[in-house]
Amino acid sequence: MGPPMPPLPAPLTRWFAQKGWSPRRHQLEMLAAARAGEHTLLVAPTGAGKTLAGFLPSLIELIENPTDTLHTLYVSPLKALAVDVQRNLLTPIEEMALDLRVETRTGDTPADRKARQRVRPPQMLLTTPESLSLLLSYPDSFTLFANLKTIIVDEIHGFATTKRGDLLSLAMARLQRIAPGLRRVGLSATVADPDAYRAWLAPYGDLDAVRAVQGEPGAAPDVRILLPQGRVPWSGHSGRYAAPQVIEQIKAHKTTLIFCNTRGLAELIFQDLWKENADQLPIAIHHGSLSVEARRKVEGAMAAGKLRGLVATSSLDMGIDWGDVDCVIQMGAPKGSSRLLQRVGRANHRLDEPSEALLVPGNRFEYLEAQAALDAIGEGALDGENFRTGTLDVLAQHVMACACAAPFAEDELLDELRMALPYSGLSAELFGQVLGFIRDGGYALKAYDRFKRLTFEQGRWRVSHPNFVKQHRLNAGIIVEAVMLNVRFKNGRSLGKVEESFAATMSPGDTFFFSGISLEVERIDTADLVVRASSRPARIPSYGGARMPLTTHLADRVRRFLASPAEWRRFPADVTEWLEMQARRSRLPAPGQLLVETFPHGGRHHMVAYCFEGWNAHQSLGMLITRRMESLGLKPIGFVANDYALAAYGLEPIEDAAPLFSPDILADEFVDWVESSHLLKRAFREVAVIGGLVERQHPGKRKTGKQVTFSTDLIYDVLRRYEPDHLLLKAAWDDARGRMTDLGRLADLLARAQGTMLQVALDRVSPLAVPVLVMIGRESVATGAADDALLIEAEALALEAMRPD
Repeated sequence: MGPPMPPLPAPLTRWFAQKGWSPRRHQLEMLAAARAGEHTLLVAPTGAGKTLAGFLPSLIELIENPTDTLHTLYVSPLKALAVDVQRNLLTPIEEMALDLRVETRTGDTPADRKARQRVRPPQMLLTTPESLSLLLSYPDSFTLFANLKTIIVDEIHGFATTKRGDLLSLAMARLQRIAPGLRRVGLSATVADPDAYRAWLAPYGDLDAVRAVQGEPGAAPDVRILLPQGRVPWSGHSGRYAAPQVIEQIKAHKTTLIFCNTRGLAELIFQDLWKENADQLPIAIHHGSLSVEARRKVEGAMAAGKLRGLVATSSLDMGIDWGDVDCVIQMGAPKGSSRLLQRVGRANHRLDEPSEALLVPGNRFEYLEAQAALDAIGEGALDGENFRTGTLDVLAQHVMACACAAPFAEDELLDELRMALPYSGLSAELFGQVLGFIRDGGYALKAYDRFKRLTFEQGRWRVSHPNFVKQHRLNAGIIVEAVMLNVRFKNGRSLGKVEESFAATMSPGDTFFFSGISLEVERIDTADLVVRASSRPARIPSYGGARMPLTTHLADRVRRFLASPAEWRRFPADVTEWLEMQARRSRLPAPGQLLVETFPHGGRHHMVAYCFEGWNAHQSLGMLITRRMESLGLKPIGFVANDYALAAYGLEPIEDAAPLFSPDILADEFVDWVESSHLLKRAFREVAVIGGLVERQHPGKRKTGKQVTFSTDLIYDVLRRYEPDHLLLKAAWDDARGRMTDLGRLADLLARAQGTMLQVALDRVSPLAVPVLVMIGRESVATGAADDALLIEAEALALEAMRPD
C-alpha cells in the first residue's frame, strides 16, 4: 500500500456531500496516479463516471494552485461530445462556485472567440484532433501550451486506430516537446486489449509508462433477441418486419434508442415506425448526413427529455450522455460484441441498474450472429482492435503544421515524430522522402511553384512563402467529403446520383442495376458515370453504401455454432430445422473450413462460398472471382454477397472451384481491377487533399468536390506516367488496400482456401444458400413491391431448399 490519499479540497468534499455521493474507487485511483505524475488509461463501462474521473485531478490542482493559463486540454472525436462534456462540467463547477473558465473549440466556434482563446485561453479547453492540430500551426502555440499539465483523450477506442488517431498521436508528441511534464490521460469504454491502447497513449509506445485503471463493472446488461412472429425471416438484414413490436417497446419505456447500421436503413426504419405510430409519439432521427442545425435540435430535444424514440446510426455510438434512455434496440445484427456493448451502455447511465436492450435479427444467419454477440457479452469477450502504422498523408499534413509554427531541424523533428506510436518505426530515409514531397511535390511536379511549400536554409526547414501558411490552415483536416456522381446517358439525360465509393469500383464494360434497369458503364468522368442501357444482366450488385464489417471474433463464434449441434437446442425451432436440413442435404463447414457449394438453379449454374469475412471483403472477392471466371471461360453473369457468404453465377458449371480462390488472384486480378477502376484515383484524391498537395479552399472561396477531383485526377495521371513510385501513389495504394477492400481478411482467406476448401456438388439450392441467393435481382423490382416480391421468392426458394429428398 502506498501513502494514504490526502483529503479532497473543501469545495469538492462539500459538493460530494451535498449530492449524497462519495468518490468511486477508480476515481480515487485516477487521483493517486495524477499525484504520482503518471500517465493513465481508465477503462470503464458507460455510466461509470469516466468523464468526472478524468477531470477530477485537474479540478483539484486548479483549486489548490489557481492559474490563469491553459491547464487541461480535453480531446474528443465528436464536436457534439465536447459540447455535452462542457455542459456536464460547468454544472459542478458552478455548484462549487469555482472561478474556472471551460470553453470548447471546434470547427463551429466563431472566429473572434478562437482568436481570443489564443491570447487569453481558458483553464480548460475542450476540442477535437483537427482543431488541436490547427492550434499547433501557430507560432504562439509554444507559449499557449507551455504550462499545459494534462491532456485527456476521451472515447479513445473510437479513433485511436484511424487517421484521426494518427493526427492526434502526432499532436500529443508536439505537446510533450513543448511541455515535457505533460500528463496523458485516456478514457475508454470496455476494450479487448487495454495494453494496445496504453502503448498508443504512451510517449514512444512505452506501455509501462501508463497506469491502467479499471472501472467497476456495473450490473450485467439485460439483452434479449426479439422474435416478433415467433420465427426468423429467410432474408433481409434490417429487421424492418418488427416495426409494430418496436413501437410497442417505445410505448412501454421512457426513451428508446433504435440503432441501425447504415444511414439508409435508419431512414427506412424511421418511416416504418411513423406508419405504425398511431399515438403520434415524439420520435426523431439522428445521423451524420443531417445538417448541424437538425442534429443540434434533436440533441436538445433528447437532453430535455422530450423524445420517446430516437432512430440513430453510429453518430451516437460515442459518449453522448442522456440519462433518460431506458431501452436500446439494435435493428439487424450488431456486427461486433464491443460495438453492441457500447450501444447497450447508452441505456440507463447508472452503474447499479442493468441496461435493457433488444436485438432484432434480419435473417437466420443474423439470428446466429445475435446469439453469438449475446454469448460474447455474457463471457466478457470483446473484439480485437486493428492497430496499424501511421499513414504518410497525415504525417505530411502534421509536418507542414509544425513548419507553419516555426522553422525546424530535421533530426530534432524526426525524434519528436517517433514519440508517436504509429510513427515510432519511421526511418530517416522515408522521413526525407516526406520532406522532399512537401519541398517541391516530387520529381514530376518540381517545375510548378505551387507545390514548393518548404525550403531548406541554414540547417533548418521553413515555409517558403506566407501564402502556404494560410493555405495550410484553410485546408488542414482528415475528413474528405464524399462526392456524388451523376449517372447519365451519353446524350446527357440524367438517371440520378450514386456514391462515388460505389462508382470507383467499376470499369468500362461492367453492368449494374440502377433505377430498375440494367446499365453498362461506358466511362467515368470527374463528375459523371456515363452509361448505356444494356440487355446483359447486371453483374454488380449496387445496394451498397457504407457497411460495418462483421468482426472476425463474431464470425468465428457463428462458425462454431454451425459445427456444434448440441448448441442448436437453444435456437428457435425454425433455425434449428434449417441447420439440421443443411447437415442432411449438404455439409456444415467446420471452423476454419471453406465450404463451397455448386448447384443449378433457374437455368444458371451457381457457386456459393461460405467465407464469413464480412460484406466488404466478399464484395471485393466477388469482383475478382467474376473477372477470373471470365478468363476461365465460365461466362459469369453476376454475384451477390452478404456478411457470411458470396454467391457467383454464370452459364457454365464450376466443376473445380480451387482456381477461383487461388492467392495469385490478389496479384493479377486485384492489381488489374484497382488500376482499371477508379479505386486508386479515389484513394489518391483523399491522400492528396490530406497531404496538402491539393487545396480544398482558397481565401474567400471554396472548391467544389468536382474541382478537387479534377485537379487531383490531372496530377494522378502525370504521376502515374512520370513518377510511378511517388510517395502519394504509395500512400494511395496503402489506402486502397486497407480501407476499401478489407484486403487483409481476403489474403488470409485465400491463403487458407487451398488447404481447407470442401466443394460439394448438389442438384439444387441448399438451405444455407437461401439467405444470400434471395438477394439476386432484388434491385430489378420496383421499390415498394420489392419487399412482397422478395418474401414470395424467399418462401419458394426455401421450400425447394428444405425438401428432404
